[in-house]
Amino acid sequence: MNNAIGYAALDPNTPLAPYSFTRRAVGLNDVKIEILYCGVCHSDLHTVRNEWNNTLYPSVPGHEIVGRVTAVGDAVKAFNVGDLAGVGCMIDSCQNCPSCGEGLEQYCENGFIGTYNGHAFGGSENTFGGYSDHIVVNEKFALRISHAEGDLAAVAPLLCAGITTYSPLREWKVGPGQKVGVVGLGGLGHMAVKIARAMGAHVVLFTTSPGKKEDALRLGASEVVVSKNKEEMAAHLNSFDFILNTVAAPHDLDAFLSLLKRDATMTLVGAPETPHPSPSVFNLIFKRRRLAGSLIGGIAETQEMLDFCAEHDIVSDIEMIDIQDINEAFERMLKSDVKYRFVIDMASLKSA
Repeated sequence: MNNAIGYAALDPNTPLAPYSFTRRAVGLNDVKIEILYCGVCHSDLHTVRNEWNNTLYPSVPGHEIVGRVTAVGDAVKAFNVGDLAGVGCMIDSCQNCPSCGEGLEQYCENGFIGTYNGHAFGGSENTFGGYSDHIVVNEKFALRISHAEGDLAAVAPLLCAGITTYSPLREWKVGPGQKVGVVGLGGLGHMAVKIARAMGAHVVLFTTSPGKKEDALRLGASEVVVSKNKEEMAAHLNSFDFILNTVAAPHDLDAFLSLLKRDATMTLVGAPETPHPSPSVFNLIFKRRRLAGSLIGGIAETQEMLDFCAEHDIVSDIEMIDIQDINEAFERMLKSDVKYRFVIDMASLKSA
């Protein structure tokens, strides 16, 4: 076993605090990664406060992990000590079901094992995430990082925000000549704008905040629409090939469905605490439109995303914090007071 330190929530009502625990010893197919940076995802907050009613305590969150390999098992072939590596939202799946066989581990019929808050197969122990000094993971669920080392902190959010937006853009074949909408400019939305632009699409950003227009254009949007402005919305009726909706708060989906062309799709990746109002059936059936959802990506697709982002010099816009500031960062995140992702410098853990 390996002794580890991190920050954990012991119950839904107390702040995260220093916590000591153990990781498994490095097995034949495992890599041990010293965690250098870990992104802060809204899912971390949902989990530590048990807002999805499924939290296993103690809870060490964090699934946007980048670091350096410090040990490898004897059978490991893809990594060497000293390599840069990443870990995203899952650390295992059954590897036997149809979804796993197709490289879609995120849809594992037996349930993938989350990087944190997940029971390991064959056991009742809780999995602990990246708000910690190191992690041990099967090499099949570790990712190669080819970005420059100086960009490593800004690469961390790609392991969740990046793949969450890349996967639906790829699945619905976004590319040159298409008009693509992105709803919301937060941790997910700002990555969607960057990636869709790099894929060659004409990107339109929808926001309720007029003050975000300049930033959206800087990130790669060609147009910005204030979704509260009925005239601006009406100017885009029946014109979009695809819309990626990243908003994690309940809102009127019909306003955006009516902007789709015939046979076009809007995909949801935001996970609201309470359901969206039900959309009108007529907005779907009269134009054969589709409303869909998407969940992260498989390991092969996540590697593809990392390589794509490295090729196109895409990283997340981040604000670096020390681990000691994580509880304040959670409160700021609730107010959308970050552009656009907090990333923890795990070197700060040594003084915790």
